[in-house]
Amino acid sequence: MRWSVRWLALALMLVWPAGGAAAQAVTHVLVMKSERRMQIMNGDAVIKSYSIALGGSPVGHKETEGDERTPEGRYVLDWRNGKSGYHRSIHVSYPNEADTERARNAGEDPGGMIMIHGQRNHFGWFSPVTQRFDWTNGCIAVTNAEMDEIWALVENGTPIEIRP
Repeated sequence: MRWSVRWLALALMLVWPAGGAAAQAVTHVLVMKSERRMQIMNGDAVIKSYSIALGGSPVGHKETEGDERTPEGRYVLDWRNGKSGYHRSIHVSYPNEADTERARNAGEDPGGMIMIHGQRNHFGWFSPVTQRFDWTNGCIAVTNAEMDEIWALVENGTPIEIRP
């Protein structure tokens, strides 16, 4: 009897959220580019925090295709790709109307396909090195294990704010 109670308790602990990250609703994602930090938020409370890598030219707002900048502003995480060239990816809704209008007025292409993603497929083992510098084309990169957590925590339609 004692063993069956212990096994039942263990099974419940594994499947029942105990006030951890999985039990808290994600209200938004906050990225602080200058700190290379992304936080999964519930109101003002930080649920999870991650060290990130950005585009190869991270200072300033993304303006054109190929500038290797990560956009700044308020967007939405609007869809996901489980079969990405990187370990999972969640799309940032860049460019928004203002980004598109600015680029049109300048005669430029604003770019797009900005994602939160893990490491390039088959290179996840290399993340202790790659996460030490900015290597993306403007995306927000985390380790594969972190991307698995983010994938589980963040739903499509979640707002994201990217600060300088």
